[in-house]
Amino acid sequence: MERKLVLLSLACVSSLSFSQKESNSRRGDYHTYIKEHIPTKRVVPYPSLREADVMWSKRIWRKIDLREKINFPMYYPLEPISDRMSLWDIIKFSIETEGSLTPYEIIPSENGNENDMVKFDQDGQFLYPISPLNGNIKDSTYTQKINDLFYTVRTIEKWDDELDQPATDDNGEPLYIEEKIPVSSKDVVQYLIKEDWFFDKQRSVMDVRIIGICPMVRKYDEEGNLKPGMEQKFWLYFPECRYVFQNYFVYNRKNDAQRMSFDDLFWKRMFGSFIYKESNVYDREIDQYERDGVRALLNAEKIKSQMAKIEHDLWHL
Repeated sequence: MERKLVLLSLACVSSLSFSQKESNSRRGDYHTYIKEHIPTKRVVPYPSLREADVMWSKRIWRKIDLREKINFPMYYPLEPISDRMSLWDIIKFSIETEGSLTPYEIIPSENGNENDMVKFDQDGQFLYPISPLNGNIKDSTYTQKINDLFYTVRTIEKWDDELDQPATDDNGEPLYIEEKIPVSSKDVVQYLIKEDWFFDKQRSVMDVRIIGICPMVRKYDEEGNLKPGMEQKFWLYFPECRYVFQNYFVYNRKNDAQRMSFDDLFWKRMFGSFIYKESNVYDREIDQYERDGVRALLNAEKIKSQMAKIEHDLWHL
């Protein structure tokens, strides 16, 4: 009898332990197991590089268009879900909530012309960091600058719900209010990246390091109508971003058990892009001397071909 009681108690304990483990796994993001590899992953450091080992280098600027199918994992989901966020939501959360990333401001040109696209630090020289004074995150100037990055203010007519018509003052003049609208993932349709390509003779490889990344958002007028063109929001120093991007999942179309991080995505170059500028004596973009869009793309492909040719013929330099 005692033996039966012991066996029964062991079976109850085993069942309780199994149910607790199953319950914990269900709480772990509603999966059959806890996904802990990416959330606890550490940054893989770049191989060491000396100036003496660099035989050739070229600075390149690229555009990543999120409307291309290959780039959908950066664009979706438009709203954060249990296990994934868009790249924009990750950046926004890291700057606005965590404070783990430092945005670098893009200052308008001195002539004050809104239509003039020439801006200081447009190419990501990281000249104007937006950081709190003396580490005080409640500083009013810092808070205002952060709000300007992630929210747009639009002036609209005040609505009278009782009369179901626009509200007016005592003189019959319409009343206006300012509406604060967040910049959402659907508004961020492009990213700019600044990178250095180089040949490392120590390892005998052509390698690339991303230096900076910049989100591009759609432009709207005061009435909320879409305007032509894109607007650069701010630049981020990519080596700093790696410590954030490494812990967020990227959707894998073929296998949910083998998802990578955003740091892996950039390192493995699993995105589509095109070159819009290379380092040159005039410091100008391709579309400044190739107005035709098709010719600009062909020129970008020509730059890629020249880089590949240099890699093959490097020992003749």
